[in-house]
Amino acid sequence: MPGCDNQQVTTHEIRFDGQQQERGDGTVLVIVPYIDGVPLTELIDSFEIAAGMRPAGDAYGGLIPEFFRFGPMADHFHGRSTEAMGPGTPVLGCECGEWGCWPLMARIIVTAELVTWDSFRQPHREARDYTAFGPFQFNRRQYDGALAVLTEAIEAEDP
Repeated sequence: MPGCDNQQVTTHEIRFDGQQQERGDGTVLVIVPYIDGVPLTELIDSFEIAAGMRPAGDAYGGLIPEFFRFGPMADHFHGRSTEAMGPGTPVLGCECGEWGCWPLMARIIVTAELVTWDSFRQPHREARDYTAFGPFQFNRRQYDGALAVLTEAIEAEDP
């Protein structure tokens, strides 16, 4: 039927895994997004290795809110956190724990029904082409539910 868009949008499932890890002289909360049950760190490692990028593999780690004032994680993962490295939102940091050292940046678009992560980039290697990585679209209700679980976990860690 002309004018009727019956195209189904394929969505992914997201989870934000917060784990305590030993870093330096203490324990910190490290947040890694999981897409369809796979850590984003593994997804990007596989992509970069297959694309022949160097360095690649084991370069990324989760975000550590204690090391940088991202603000509320719900705001951060809705794309309203920082433009410290230009446009985009850091969705992963460096494996060393410092997000600015080797971040994976993404544009996060939020609508009433969907959250989309696209336009991935590595700001220290602007020539890299990430157009074949993603986009990842998430059902807004499931995404916000995953953020609520993350927020509860953070609040339980920091009473």
